Amino acid sequence: MHSFAPEIILITILGLVVFSDAVANKLKIPSVFLLLIGSYTIYTYVPMAVPIDLKQYFDTIILFCIPLIFMGDALHLHFSDIKKYGWDIFYLAVVAVALSISVGASMYYFGVFEGLTLGAYVSLFAINMATDAVSVQSILSRFKGISHHIKVLIEGESLGNDATAVIAFFFIGLPWMMSGEIDAGHAALDALRVFVVSIGIGTAIGFSFYMLMKLFSDKRSEFFAFIIEAYLAYVVAEEMHVSGILTLIVAIIATKAWIDSDIKVLEEGEVQKSKSFMRKLRLSNIHATTTERLEYIYEMAKEFGYIAAVMIFFVLAEMVSVEKLWEYKTEILIMFGITTLIRAISMAKFAFWGNKVKHIEPVGAEGWFILTFSGMKGALSIILVHMIPASFEHKEFFEVVTTGVVMMSIFVYGTTLWTYFTFFKKEKEVSIFKK
Repeated sequence: MHSFAPEIILITILGLVVFSDAVANKLKIPSVFLLLIGSYTIYTYVPMAVPIDLKQYFDTIILFCIPLIFMGDALHLHFSDIKKYGWDIFYLAVVAVALSISVGASMYYFGVFEGLTLGAYVSLFAINMATDAVSVQSILSRFKGISHHIKVLIEGESLGNDATAVIAFFFIGLPWMMSGEIDAGHAALDALRVFVVSIGIGTAIGFSFYMLMKLFSDKRSEFFAFIIEAYLAYVVAEEMHVSGILTLIVAIIATKAWIDSDIKVLEEGEVQKSKSFMRKLRLSNIHATTTERLEYIYEMAKEFGYIAAVMIFFVLAEMVSVEKLWEYKTEILIMFGITTLIRAISMAKFAFWGNKVKHIEPVGAEGWFILTFSGMKGALSIILVHMIPASFEHKEFFEVVTTGVVMMSIFVYGTTLWTYFTFFKKEKEVSIFKK
């Protein structure tokens, strides 16, 4: 007799996405709340709807979902915004994350979590400082009233934050935690190597797919090209032992940047009789896509990202144990409190620097509030904690605490932002993730 397990789980995932969106639109609440609750409820009480042991295939699910989750968010960033707010994004995505992980690791000297080494603290905070783009978009995408500056910072920080956290975890925290020692100079150089090589590979792949897309003239082919690019960038980078996530992000942003440049020239009618060598190399007279087709690509990428996030949420549901969460409730609350405080202070320093540093624009009190509570954790934190070897004696602690922090951040941060925009800053609903 045939097994229809793949078909059943596909129906479950798509059904949950559709149902969550429908209910969220009616109740005016973030769909990520319903996705998370629905995943746990279905997995726990309707097991026939999830006939595949997702935990057994977790590694496969990760490889399938990562490109889809990050591709959509990368497509929303405009290169013109990256140039304009580059220092802001660099601080939030690199400096602030590195400082946050360092401050979190310093908790080792206060003995906050018994039995953990300094390397384990670095890994724990790298995992729990990674934000989740899907959760943030789900909660903030309904409302306007947020400045374009803050919108760009949210998008840029959610991508760069993740890349930095991944590099800190895999190339510093994890080796340090497992071996018990680390050569700081070697680790720093290795992290720098990963950063530079990942950007180089991503840029090359991005240009290749930009040129490839000039062969297409329909939105479906262009959308599939972006999907292929995301998966290819991730796989190639991982095979070369650098950051697949950073390479993927750079590749998509690079392709999108050249496309944006072509569209700008076309819209402004900047027909140049004397073209530069780079324009000739890019075959700038042949356009890769149009604004209308890009809107379709944005929407499809967002939906695919939601589907991938739901798959991760189902695995999270399998990892959730009410008994274990209750057993580690104190540690979860401490970790949630520390990470929230660190983020709030980090964002406050950013707001202060915005008034003092020439290259960083101020965000104000409201900007600080929104940036602080847009630091929701999600799929990437679950992925990273799963990567810890089973031989690590504190893996259960890491898994339970991280799961608890992810859930608390989504509900506490999400509810805080939703309450603010619903009751204190009522505005006409419109996606803030459109320029």
